[in-house]
Amino acid sequence: MDESFGAVEYVVHTIAQTAVDNETYFGDLDAVVGDGDFGYSMARGFEIVLADWDTIDRSDIGTFLKKIALIVTGRIGGTSGPIWGTALIRAGSAAGDKTAVSAEDAVAMLRAAIEGIKTRGQSDVGDKTLLDALVPAVDRLDAELAAGADGQTALDAAATTARDRAEATRELIAKRGRAAYTGERSIGTLDAGAVAVAVMAERVAQGWADHATQPATTPPTPEEAP
Repeated sequence: MDESFGAVEYVVHTIAQTAVDNETYFGDLDAVVGDGDFGYSMARGFEIVLADWDTIDRSDIGTFLKKIALIVTGRIGGTSGPIWGTALIRAGSAAGDKTAVSAEDAVAMLRAAIEGIKTRGQSDVGDKTLLDALVPAVDRLDAELAAGADGQTALDAAATTARDRAEATRELIAKRGRAAYTGERSIGTLDAGAVAVAVMAERVAQGWADHATQPATTPPTPEEAP
């Protein structure tokens, strides 16, 4: 079943709002063994996305996501900007010129984003990064949808998995980023990026029912786009 362009807008807007709302929380988590700028950097980038929301080109889903990637990479400092920007660009490339996405399309976009993050960050599951929550969550989402679950059930399951795996980063040694310099002292701490993924997944799942009751939106034609 296809979802309207509005479904993509909803997910991206929720991610952006969550980053802004949790600036202090994400920063405090990062400060334990990192440089503490994760929350601040994420909020500064995504607050621009929210401020420019109505003027972002919506010619198609690919264009929309790539335009947001440009904002993110230009505003988010440190390693987070390139990582999140690459994820959005790869997801946008996977979507192409579609104006609606199927469940299979959505999973393909997420997997493309994951591969972009792995390549850009030279990281993988087990390195104590956002991938430790994101990859298992997408795997769970894919499995639930393949088993015939509806969107809400699949999102709830993915959010639960993201939270569980984010909590499990306490047991890992950081191998990327500033936290990697702390070595074994990073054991017992949560990875801020993984927790951010979990919180975002939870927020997406929590608001999905309300989003689903909203009228479908139709993106403007290229001539009408701002």
